[in-house]
Amino acid sequence: MAIEKITMPQLGESVTEGTISKWLVSVGDHVNKYDPLAEVMTDKVNAEVPSSFSGTIKELIAGEDDTLPVGEVICLIEVEGTVPQKEQKTSDKTVEESAPKTADSQSNKSRYSPAVMRLSQEHNINLDTVTGTGAGGRITRKDILAVIEKGGAAEVKETPASTVQPAAPVAAAAPKTQQLAAPVVSAAGDQEIPVTGVRKAIAANMLRSKHEIPHAWTMVEVDVTNLVSYRDSLKAEFKQKEGFNLTYFAFFVKAVAQALKEFPQMNSMWAGDRIVQKKDINVSIAVATDDALFVPVIKQADEKTIKGIAREITELAQKVRTGSLKSEDMQGGTFTVNNTGSFGSVQSMGIINYPQAAILQVESIVKRPVIIDNMIAVRDMVNLCLSLDHRVLDGLVCGRFLARVKEILESTSKENTSVY
Repeated sequence: MAIEKITMPQLGESVTEGTISKWLVSVGDHVNKYDPLAEVMTDKVNAEVPSSFSGTIKELIAGEDDTLPVGEVICLIEVEGTVPQKEQKTSDKTVEESAPKTADSQSNKSRYSPAVMRLSQEHNINLDTVTGTGAGGRITRKDILAVIEKGGAAEVKETPASTVQPAAPVAAAAPKTQQLAAPVVSAAGDQEIPVTGVRKAIAANMLRSKHEIPHAWTMVEVDVTNLVSYRDSLKAEFKQKEGFNLTYFAFFVKAVAQALKEFPQMNSMWAGDRIVQKKDINVSIAVATDDALFVPVIKQADEKTIKGIAREITELAQKVRTGSLKSEDMQGGTFTVNNTGSFGSVQSMGIINYPQAAILQVESIVKRPVIIDNMIAVRDMVNLCLSLDHRVLDGLVCGRFLARVKEILESTSKENTSVY
């Protein structure tokens, strides 16, 4: 027999770690190649980890709710085959990898991922004072974010360790913590709802976005009276012919994709020492369920018709709501469009979908009185609200981009626009 390793996979661009949300197997279970072993959650997607081998589960290295970096061993599988030397070496490594589980071993504590190092440096956090919750005491990004939420740096790095009492980091942070948030105390009749893995991932990604990205915000008002009239004249026949709905949102996504092609700066990402301007225009769309928010991607949206975009919106939303969304459906997004108008919002400021540089909120279409040729008229109006990363984008290019989206939408009509 030989022992093989299953490691934490990389489930998306910029993903550096994942959390085991649920094991689907136990020690001693026999699995076939490609059988699912565990459900893994990242800040982008939930996915199942398949087995790379057929064999018997020997050991589960990581526990449920453990967060491990990409490439870290999560379990061992005993597979058929006679490789004595390899088995011996693997067994030796297994003992070493199992060692962090003993009380006197914290060998993983000093191994930091790039995300942990960056966050600790940005917030002046001494990693020696942080208790790791990962495998073998490893400090994860979740641990650093928890310290930040409690008030920032645990201690100033220049302070000699011998002069700091164990309680000093908490005591120093206490005044700031009190300013940020008072302790939450449950009273009689209150309902306590456990935080799910998906909700933790959403919280971590939103916190990262707000901590790292300097958000700015701008808005334009768009007259979509002709668009509404055109879509309403088509929707019944379109649904009967195509089998899915022609939504207003498809027109907005198409307009954004066209404008991104004309203003490629908007299709960029911050990469520390450089700005990466993406070639492909892949529009992320936000799809909500009762307890989570997912952001699947419409690939090459600029090359698709309004009908093609409407079909993908329908299919991706269906995948989200049936739990069949795959990791590849979430990867590669370069710009996000969020249909906040679907629940009646008329003005909002979205949090940017890290590491993208902007997110556009499409608000509710409402009838308003407007002035046309010095006369009052009732028109269908919509607000478009843009949040932008001010490291990458400035007001001038964003203003021109929004003006172009507005122009495309206001010129949409039966005479000027085809959905096919």
